[in-house]
Amino acid sequence: MKLSSLLKGVKTQDVYEERDVERVTDKDNGNLKNALFICVDGNRCDGHSLAEKVLKCGAAAVVTDRDLGLSGQIIVDDTRAAYAQISANFYDNPSKKLKIIGVTGTNGKTSTAFFIKEILASLGHSCGIIGTIKNAWENTEREAVLTTPEPPELHKLLSEMVKSGCEYCVMEVSSQALSQKRVYGIDFCAAALTNITPEHLDYHGNMENYIAAKLQLFRNSGFACVNVDDENILNNIEKIDCKAYTYSIFKDSADYTAKNIVCNEKGIKYELVGIDCIARIQSEINGKFNVYNTLCAASVLINLGFDLDDIAKAIGTLDSVKGRCEIVPTDRNFTVIIDYAHTPDGLQNILSAVRETAKGRVILVFGCGGDRDKSKRREMGRIAGELSDFAVVTSDNPRTENPLLIINDILFGMEKAKSGIAVIENRTQAIGFALSKARKGDTVILAGKGHENYQIIGNEKLPFDERKIVQEKINEIKINRCCKSIGNKP
Repeated sequence: MKLSSLLKGVKTQDVYEERDVERVTDKDNGNLKNALFICVDGNRCDGHSLAEKVLKCGAAAVVTDRDLGLSGQIIVDDTRAAYAQISANFYDNPSKKLKIIGVTGTNGKTSTAFFIKEILASLGHSCGIIGTIKNAWENTEREAVLTTPEPPELHKLLSEMVKSGCEYCVMEVSSQALSQKRVYGIDFCAAALTNITPEHLDYHGNMENYIAAKLQLFRNSGFACVNVDDENILNNIEKIDCKAYTYSIFKDSADYTAKNIVCNEKGIKYELVGIDCIARIQSEINGKFNVYNTLCAASVLINLGFDLDDIAKAIGTLDSVKGRCEIVPTDRNFTVIIDYAHTPDGLQNILSAVRETAKGRVILVFGCGGDRDKSKRREMGRIAGELSDFAVVTSDNPRTENPLLIINDILFGMEKAKSGIAVIENRTQAIGFALSKARKGDTVILAGKGHENYQIIGNEKLPFDERKIVQEKINEIKINRCCKSIGNKP
């Protein structure tokens, strides 16, 4: 592609020489011949320091936000914004050919995005999804590395969706992606904000910056659907730069409310009361948090022009999302649930949901990630100590931190715990211990990993699928009990 075509819509400060460009990147990965290199100032490296090197390695040009005195430099005001626009141009601006729905929030965005996608499919509309668990459309699935991909990967995915005939794309949009302008230039036909609770403060620095990042989604959105039961949203609703429709399970003043809510082992039921519409919602998915998620999804689709009765029927066919209150099939007389809860709010949601239907004890296995916001560890310990009957504190993704130091941070919040507590650093062993203690009617919650099939220890990403581990540990328990039974025979 010609350099001039790539730079369409990008304001440059000087004249550049026309070149042929084969790829766009901000990575110095050794394959730079005829590449357009974007100098991005990142957490670990400022790409401007690599500009001279990559030009010597055959890059067609470098895009920079300052004068580096290099032949082949193209100066722009903002390299991140330019990166997004250039990537869109490289793939012929696929976002302009799709109706894109953005979903952001600390918790619930994955389930909400999947629900919107599945409802649209039920209503006969082809829809792709980009998010935490996977990127998928039609009969194609791609592994998700980031919740919201970097611009070249993002626009490549959108391009493939266009080629496959997709009409819609539902996209999870993370706060970091918004801060880094990965979705710059994309117009969203609709956007949703599920909640805002403390998360990623190690990156954003404070809640004010975190909230400001989330609100950027609405600068290029047709309308917003927002949860006004969340105080952080309610207090910042005037800052939303588009028409905002509100939803709630408590406030009658909201545009869409859930009334007469029933949550039990059979699922959820409620009446959705909206602007000139009302319908009974019933689904086999569990938990009050899924009342919020389905209410949000319905609010978005109603305002996109879909009939509420049709939406309600589609919600009745929804399945739970992988790693979100996911029940692991076993032949035991207790229940095992895997959930991605890795924030205080997420942990409280899953524990509260299980408490609503649990017949026996609630046994929790959880930890906190390393090299991430430390402030949430004590709070998660407090919640675990209050809402579980027995808590096994273990590792999550310790990364480069000492796992025992992370566990100690958690234990500071459990000084007044009502639950029993065990500390087992090795997560596999912790799962086995929890399963061995489970009795008839109990529920064992494995919190933190969710859809992930790996564990990050040090700088290594090691295979770790809790579904397989549960089966292996249950088989071990069976064998041990069988051996004991045989050994006790006269």
